[in-house]
Amino acid sequence: MTNEIRPDYDSMHLFPPALEDWVPGDHPARFIRDYVDALDLEDLGFKARASERGRPNYALDLLLKVWLYGYFNRIRSTRDLERACHEHLSLIWLTGMKYPDHNTLWRFLRNNSEAIRNAFAAGVRVAASSDLIGMVLHALDGTKIRAQASRHTAHHREQLERALKDLDSKFDEMFSEVEAAESEQEGDYKLPEELQDAESRRQVIRDALAELDNAQTDHLQPAEPDARMMKCDGKTDFGYNSQAVVDEQSGLIVAADVTAQETDYEQLVPMVKKVDEVIGDTAEETVADRGYSSGPALHEAQEEGLDVLVHLQPHMDEPEDPDEFHCSRFQHDTQTDVIICPLGKTLTFEQEKWDCSNKYKVRVYRCQSFRDCPDRDRCSPSKRGRTVRINPYKSVVEKQIEKQRTPEAKRSLSRRKVIVEPPFGTIKEGMSFRRFTVRNLDGVRMQWALVCFAFNLRKLYRSWSEGVFVLPAC
Repeated sequence: MTNEIRPDYDSMHLFPPALEDWVPGDHPARFIRDYVDALDLEDLGFKARASERGRPNYALDLLLKVWLYGYFNRIRSTRDLERACHEHLSLIWLTGMKYPDHNTLWRFLRNNSEAIRNAFAAGVRVAASSDLIGMVLHALDGTKIRAQASRHTAHHREQLERALKDLDSKFDEMFSEVEAAESEQEGDYKLPEELQDAESRRQVIRDALAELDNAQTDHLQPAEPDARMMKCDGKTDFGYNSQAVVDEQSGLIVAADVTAQETDYEQLVPMVKKVDEVIGDTAEETVADRGYSSGPALHEAQEEGLDVLVHLQPHMDEPEDPDEFHCSRFQHDTQTDVIICPLGKTLTFEQEKWDCSNKYKVRVYRCQSFRDCPDRDRCSPSKRGRTVRINPYKSVVEKQIEKQRTPEAKRSLSRRKVIVEPPFGTIKEGMSFRRFTVRNLDGVRMQWALVCFAFNLRKLYRSWSEGVFVLPAC
């Protein structure tokens, strides 16, 4: 006889086990229940069904608890979540043995998109009121996440133009055959069916190209027109640019948003200001990588009085020990509007030129005495003489360069990765979130807020289970 522990399926309980005893006191389901109960859902904008007719509706707090439990445990499908309400003991406890179906769960998301974003912000404020958020150093970054729609059913300008060219040549060839047949036969000659099909396909392609022109893009997914082609996990696919601001002290995401823009240039100030909208203040310093560095963004941050540190693009940064004829050695005399070179000679204004990469105009100054200059070969290889470009944001970039030379700024910039990258790693790997399951910008903003909400709950749960974080009374 062995000492194996085996189930006894014939045993019976005199009294059935209490469901309350099956969920430990420090289980995440208990934390989620208390957390949602501490929120004023009506004040956050959650909408319940107003009609009294028909079957009673599920409570808003119940449905929000189910969704947060699902994202907490990597369950995001409505049908999988419906199944979990019947099979997960902790979720059965959380719902009080109520079993919302997948349609009810989906309608809750669809009808409360903005309210869910408000709930995420309210959760950040709860953490801030408990002094968990440091507000000393924040880090900003973005990550590309694939859209739900596929690229294979999308419109791509290059493919459409090639197909239209092939159809045009085929159409011309077949039309010549029709004209020859008409000249040989009497009466009306009906266009062959294959020619009619070619013309209809040609019109479809023209319509698709017109859609691309209206959207001002070379790639468009008709089922999800807000999505744009961008690098997502090493592959070019339709996706969205998901933004997050993370607090150094707590590791919590304090602001989140989604944009369809492929670059981060225009997100610096909006994301820092979003922190102010959520918490009512901004951190003493916000750091970001060079994807956010542009003259207009730094100028806007300065105008708004925001303290930011941004890794500069290589062409914007100055070496610590520039050579004799580096552009930083050339001084702009604003009174006479000339550039003074290191040898004391002047470069006069030549023209204003549009900088396509940065989308603003720069002033170009050219040396007029380069023919007689003994150092012309060391200064520039150009046969027309050295030129220097002055962009309208030169002063603000110089201030940023000077600011970053302090030891405190260097330390903050070096901390950027260890602050903001771990949340993205947890979301993509630990929570297995690599693709949106809803469509269009409003939907993905709601889902990203829900993902960030669940991420914050994971962080806060640890503090709650250790007694560091105490939820406010309902």
